[in-house]
Amino acid sequence: MKLTAWAVERDGERGRDVHLLVNVEAETDSPRAPVAVNLALDRSASMRGAPLAAAVEAAQLLVERAGSKDYLGLLAFDGVPEQLEPLRLMDTDARADLAESLSLLQAGEGTALHEAVESGAAAVRRLFIPGARPKMLVLTDGEPSVGPRSLADFRALGSKVAESGITVHALGLGRHYLPEILEALTGPSGTGFTHVDDAEGLPVAAAGLVAELFGEVGTEARVHVRPSGFSELQCRHRYLARVEGDSLSAGLGSLSHAFPRRALFTGRLELADWSLGVTTTWTQNGDTRRVAVPVQRVLPDSPEGRFIRAVGAELDLVSAESVAWKALMRRNPAAAEQSLKAAEEALRELVRLGVDEVPAKRHVDRLADLKLAVERRTGELPALLVRRARAADARTGLSIIQPAIPARKAGN
Repeated sequence: MKLTAWAVERDGERGRDVHLLVNVEAETDSPRAPVAVNLALDRSASMRGAPLAAAVEAAQLLVERAGSKDYLGLLAFDGVPEQLEPLRLMDTDARADLAESLSLLQAGEGTALHEAVESGAAAVRRLFIPGARPKMLVLTDGEPSVGPRSLADFRALGSKVAESGITVHALGLGRHYLPEILEALTGPSGTGFTHVDDAEGLPVAAAGLVAELFGEVGTEARVHVRPSGFSELQCRHRYLARVEGDSLSAGLGSLSHAFPRRALFTGRLELADWSLGVTTTWTQNGDTRRVAVPVQRVLPDSPEGRFIRAVGAELDLVSAESVAWKALMRRNPAAAEQSLKAAEEALRELVRLGVDEVPAKRHVDRLADLKLAVERRTGELPALLVRRARAADARTGLSIIQPAIPARKAGN
């Protein structure tokens, strides 16, 4: 693993603050573990036609990319979930059977999303494969219409599945699914969900998910930070964090090739003399690894310092953007306008910093859409834009949308 920890001290609103950025990245030549993925594919009425065809194409990509030691299964759901193909080792016969089942899928009626995830996870738990990581990939374009539908139900289900050791990934298609529900399902797994505007974009998004699924080399990664000289310390990313003795621990989830994990911590200083002890742990090939990471103090205007500030600004941006959309949905235009201003200020900060690895341009179009909605104070919100923003918030908050961290230049 490539491990770095950079800390920058700056003036904050309530005194001196320290911002700590920990980066954990799998080496490109690290062997990946086999996976067992149960694909839960929505075949409700709204998927009829092009959406279902695109979903099948995306699922076929999963079959093609699976290795000879991987296991795949297929659960299709409309008003009732049906495990069409059990999880099987992807030999020649299993690939052919799975491909045929995908090609025969037809749309039905209703969307039993809760039961589909529950049933799909149970199928994964029934099969123990030494060394293989159990996973679910949920693809849906609809709101649940059959069975449990409340956000609390899906939060409980997401936590239950994650606690059983199964990682949930999800892809929301179009303008019907509820982003809060997909966030509730995937958040406890540390994955977030991906959004696709239309069927044409589904294969590209699926390719990214496949790379994430089949690139995993480490699991149960955590960052442990032991502060000294601080009055408080918090994790800015929305990882599940907890206090462990004299340390703050944040669970990063799985580590995949080309998907480095970042964790940004912010602490308020109590003493002029301070220190941070950083340790990372993860499981690889059945063994638990524990490595101490030296903390390098950097200046605010150094390349590393600007990078830390850019990561923080991006988190501020997507969070304020999400709050603005929520305010609009609650018919509170004043609060929406205030949050929009905060998001725009964070965007300006990203532009000022000019960090290539955290580009401002990927947020410009979304904020332009938000600004137009706030100015019009429209009663009918464009659902597509809301879902796109919530997906960006979920993925960024869990440090999924990101290129590699910048290399430190010689002499700096």
